[in-house]
Amino acid sequence: MVVHSKPAIEQLSNANSCAALLGGIPLIDLSKPDPKSQLVRACEDFGFFKVINHGVPAHLIRALESEAVRFFSLPPSVKAQAGPPDPFGYGDKKIGPNGDVGWLEYLLLTTNSHSDYHKFSSIFGHAADKFRCLVNEYIAAVKKMACEILEMLAEGLRIDDREAFSKLLMDEQSDSVFRVNHYPPCPDFPESNGRDLIGFGEHTDPQIISVLRSNNISGLQISLKDGRWIPVPADQNSFFINVGDSLQVMTNGRFKSVKHRVVANGSKSRLSMIYFGGPPLSETIAPLASLMQDEEDSLYKEFTWFEYKKSAYKSKLADNRLGLFEKIAAS
Repeated sequence: MVVHSKPAIEQLSNANSCAALLGGIPLIDLSKPDPKSQLVRACEDFGFFKVINHGVPAHLIRALESEAVRFFSLPPSVKAQAGPPDPFGYGDKKIGPNGDVGWLEYLLLTTNSHSDYHKFSSIFGHAADKFRCLVNEYIAAVKKMACEILEMLAEGLRIDDREAFSKLLMDEQSDSVFRVNHYPPCPDFPESNGRDLIGFGEHTDPQIISVLRSNNISGLQISLKDGRWIPVPADQNSFFINVGDSLQVMTNGRFKSVKHRVVANGSKSRLSMIYFGGPPLSETIAPLASLMQDEEDSLYKEFTWFEYKKSAYKSKLADNRLGLFEKIAAS
């Protein structure tokens, strides 16, 4: 089944408005003395922003990307030996158990640094250890950046506990995952009628925070508050940060979990690497008491991360996953 969407630029009123919106995606320099207010505003207005001077070594990014490209260049029968994802491993086109498909293949990996990556030993041989070490080193670097961002957000929100968000990622039981997506060049389907081929369908991320980078190929799009889609210019040297559903709940809706998707490029191969920072399975997800104004009600029912993850796993990508956990206002 081939899934298409209207090109993002056609969903905007005109090219000028598109250019203005593209220029409006927040760009935050993490080396500046005090980016806290910028970070808070970006999470409120977009739920999405780009960071530079992030501290993740360029040589590490290049090394892991090179290993990922080498893996995805292997014959399908060889790559299949690292699958299916149960939950970790190699997958192709099928996204989750509920019928979602996309023009991609992917690796879903644990962030547990002690994992032996046994599925890759038959493919990489002795190089499997090198791959595991590169993944672990990369995850440690982006996790450190994610925690620093979360701590600056806590300060920007005037939360007494600076580690209110970051400690959930630092917990030994943190349920975080690492994903490498490969979007191959795609054929020009006659039935597309000029529409984009979907690589990964529209969705929000259920975790606390997502840290994304890709090679210098476009494809990522985000949805604005009014429902319009805008493309995100490719930038292989920067990282993009997504607010996840859990962080939206913890801020009682002040921060917005951004809806996003990926469209296939057509002629070029796109590779992206995403760290999804999640809390421990037993963690209760609810608005922080220190953020609640006098007599302010929670917009959400309390739930554990396990309950939300289980519910999200049963849903389709485009479903409003948080809808099941919203409190219904009394009529």
